[in-house]
Amino acid sequence: MSAWASVPQAPLDPILGMSQRYAKDPDPRKVNVSIGAYRTDEGKPLVLNCVKKAEKLMLEDSSLNKEYLAQRGDVEYAALCQKMIFGEGSKLIKDGVVATVQTLSGTGALRLGAEFVKRYAPGVAVYVSSPTWGTHNSIMQHAEVPLKSYRYWDPANRNLNEAGMLEDIENAPEGSIIMLHAAAHNPTGVDPTKEQWDKILEVCKKKKHICWFDNAYQGYATGCLDKDGYATRTFAEAGMQLFVSQSFAKNFGLYGERAGTLSITCGSADEVTNVMSQLDVIIRNLYSNPPKHGMNVVKLVLKNPELEKEWRDELLAMSLRIQDMRKDLYD
Repeated sequence: MSAWASVPQAPLDPILGMSQRYAKDPDPRKVNVSIGAYRTDEGKPLVLNCVKKAEKLMLEDSSLNKEYLAQRGDVEYAALCQKMIFGEGSKLIKDGVVATVQTLSGTGALRLGAEFVKRYAPGVAVYVSSPTWGTHNSIMQHAEVPLKSYRYWDPANRNLNEAGMLEDIENAPEGSIIMLHAAAHNPTGVDPTKEQWDKILEVCKKKKHICWFDNAYQGYATGCLDKDGYATRTFAEAGMQLFVSQSFAKNFGLYGERAGTLSITCGSADEVTNVMSQLDVIIRNLYSNPPKHGMNVVKLVLKNPELEKEWRDELLAMSLRIQDMRKDLYD
């Protein structure tokens, strides 16, 4: 009798499992619209030109190696990512009060953040939008972090349920953690306007909530990194306590390279030191340290003006094409 005879078969993941079923389906007419990955007109994965150029430069760079990174990842990469999230002139960055670690893309950043919350904000609930990306729910459940929801989608008007959202956030206990989608809300595609973001900020500030921005699609919603960064930067400038989970899967096309970050805003440089030390401990015992290749691609592009401009141009083209396809599909 095997020790594992009583282990039940788990159901397929609602998203990734659909892709497995797609791969097995022999019908030549099949089309995969389940996974949020950019495809060419031929349905093939796209590798950005700026990524190809960065990888060519990396192959020619004899200083690169395959040694382990520290638990927190590459420091220069983290600094570049902070500027992308909070803006070049961010006071938080100048004051050195943002703790940023390299993560296994956005999902890894969420799991790491959840573990940090479990340890250092025990019992505090994370509020997610209804609906939200399904893995938000399961990550919090696996980390044993209390999970609640706030109204977001208005099915009658097919738009943001502004009144319901504001009411639920206001009714949440003071100091709750509010998960917000920085741009390109998943799955509705409906983002608050600037005026609505300002109202959300007002309520969150009044209730002394911690706001957690899931920044999975910066540049994808509008084609502009700064426009898609409006909410995060506005909340940061208002002095809100923030978590930011960042992914380069979509906007760099680095799906399988697992490049991302987790940032936590702090009250002082000493607090940053303490938070980073605890994140190091958690990372060491979750996966030891992050991978290098995708991080090196992002770092090289972000610090090379020519490659960074090409990336922004490619990102804009992808965003506009997505908008055109959505309109064609709707029509």
